[in-house]
Amino acid sequence: MSQTSLCLFCAFIIIFTGVKYLKRQIKVGIPRALSYYTFYPLWRVFLEKLGAGVVVSTATNRKILEEGIKETVNDACIPIKVFHGHVFDLAGRVDFIFIPRMISADGKSTFCPKFLGLPDMVRFAGVALPVLIDVRYNRKGFPGGLLRFFLAVAAKIGMRNPLTQIYAAICAIHKQKQYQRLLLKGLKPLEAIEVIFGQKKSHDFAGKGKNQKTSSEKRTTVALLGYPYAIYDSFISAGVYDKLVRLGVEVITFEQIPLKEMRRFSKIMPQNFFWYYSNQVCWAGLYLLEQKSSIDGIIHITAFGCGPDAMVDKTLELEAKYAGVPFLSLTIDEHTGEGGVQTRLEAFVDMLHARKTINRAG
Repeated sequence: MSQTSLCLFCAFIIIFTGVKYLKRQIKVGIPRALSYYTFYPLWRVFLEKLGAGVVVSTATNRKILEEGIKETVNDACIPIKVFHGHVFDLAGRVDFIFIPRMISADGKSTFCPKFLGLPDMVRFAGVALPVLIDVRYNRKGFPGGLLRFFLAVAAKIGMRNPLTQIYAAICAIHKQKQYQRLLLKGLKPLEAIEVIFGQKKSHDFAGKGKNQKTSSEKRTTVALLGYPYAIYDSFISAGVYDKLVRLGVEVITFEQIPLKEMRRFSKIMPQNFFWYYSNQVCWAGLYLLEQKSSIDGIIHITAFGCGPDAMVDKTLELEAKYAGVPFLSLTIDEHTGEGGVQTRLEAFVDMLHARKTINRAG
């Protein structure tokens, strides 16, 4: 739907139905963690079009991490601990906190058990919190599944006008598609968010993440694979993405690969994983290994204690070995230090450069 059509639809609602927004603008907090890096535009636009104000938690820092560690179960991975810290950062500043119960984003695979139980983990963490919007996000039966989700969220905050709900849903889906197109072009999630919400222009990021050397023989390309919330939270990942760029490396992530291309490998794998992000990371790795002339190496970011990721890591390692592509696994937790990560990245990139030099000489 074009912007003009959306505006006309909005005018129709206002003129013929007398739509009234919430009597007092409520504030809904969105934690800057986990599904934020995949679905934030969808969440934000829908809530704003309903008349709510959206508040995002502070970027991850040491305080947020420590607060999360203190109140989270011991066996949780660092992204889950960080998520708790972001929720506590919002407490006292908003009327609701948006923590949808993530069931399925594609109608087939599901999210890991801690995603499924996240609203309950947060609710019983022992910290006083506002009302949680813990509506089930389940795309099975699309479009019905997504529509049910939107209607339930709107009801949770007290906005029950059906035309307003439909208009908000259309705007949200439109913005989410725009966001995904920007990711395909190579923008990182935070960059794409700045563009679609008018804070910056797309040309401000032209060439960012790309190696500026003109000679294809000198260019080193690395596939940086992992869950978005592990890669793009620069605090817990120790800034791996930006460190690689500063080392002169061109970085490819799974968001830059069309989904239909990745899904081909769901039919090639003997058994797909049960988990949404795990499948996407693995499919992306197999796609890039098939096109192995386009990459020099693979780095997989994995969170310590993540059961699904342990299987993804081993699968990628074996497939990379079979294809003859160098592979580095970087495990992150609350003790990960930037110095250690920098050293390992430098050693890996130096090895890739040396390998290319030897291959050219041979």
